[in-house]
Amino acid sequence: MSDIAALIPPPVLFFALGFAAGAVRSDLSVPEALAKALSLYLMVAIGLKGGAAVATPGASEGLLPALAGGVLLGLLLPLPAFALLRLATRLDRDTAAAVSAHYGSVSVVTFAAAAGALTSAGIAYEGFMPAVLAAMETPAILTALLLARMGNGVDRPPGDGAGAIYGAGPPAAPVSHLLKDVFLNGSVVLLLGSFLIGWIGGMPAKAQLSVFTEGLFPGALCLFLLEMGLVAIRQLRAAGRGLEPALIGFGLLMPLLGAAGGLLVGHLAGLSPGGRGLMTVLAASASYIAVPAAMRLALPRADAGVYVTLSLAVTFPFNVVVGIPLYLWAAGATG
Repeated sequence: MSDIAALIPPPVLFFALGFAAGAVRSDLSVPEALAKALSLYLMVAIGLKGGAAVATPGASEGLLPALAGGVLLGLLLPLPAFALLRLATRLDRDTAAAVSAHYGSVSVVTFAAAAGALTSAGIAYEGFMPAVLAAMETPAILTALLLARMGNGVDRPPGDGAGAIYGAGPPAAPVSHLLKDVFLNGSVVLLLGSFLIGWIGGMPAKAQLSVFTEGLFPGALCLFLLEMGLVAIRQLRAAGRGLEPALIGFGLLMPLLGAAGGLLVGHLAGLSPGGRGLMTVLAASASYIAVPAAMRLALPRADAGVYVTLSLAVTFPFNVVVGIPLYLWAAGATG
């Protein structure tokens, strides 16, 4: 059994437990308030730990190339995602653009799972990676808006797409409203704020809060991924046959394409094996918190049932169970 534990870390096993419990329709549940508290804790712990690490002399070396590479990935990854969706699926333009935004952005929980795996294996990584995570949240949204508006109102006829009928639904929110919503998103504010607090406090703050940021982290991550397993199977069941095979294939292929780009950027930015692994994971992940909220405002005609289910019920489980070990191995970040 110890061999299994070495190959599959406990957080992944807890995710599988939640998924399996939901699949057999167990009444297992995690209270919503606890799930929200765990989510807040993970973002605070990641931000504090990263900020304190950057505060040490010389620790921020390489930050600017990593930030630039992360932002570039966020801007560019929606392009192949959008092209694949328009070529291989029946999605309308707005829904395809919304999906592409999710795959150009990042998942905080996937990052937390990967960071936890590195910590458990005793592999170090650059402390500024949480800042890279925050920087990669929003660029994809801007690219997706550009892709959606390039159509100039021309789309496939109604009934030809799996998404919402083009031209139906409320008008899009003003760009200023969208940008305000994106940059003041709770997860972004909390992550950056915690990073700043950790940076100001430095190593003394890290030592003072080590029980909070490190001792509790593995257990909290296990409980949170248990909840995510339950949520993923519920989303998948609710979708029923709403996801065509080509969409599911996209949800499994796009993370691998993103990972290849992240691995390249990590090498070019001169990151350590652990940092390269996290950059690869970030590029492979898909948002299901910040971007869905933004897409409701920016592209209200897009089908939320497609983009939420695809990122949460297809790509997220794939990344947690298969992707993270693969990406860390490819980056040379294995113990």
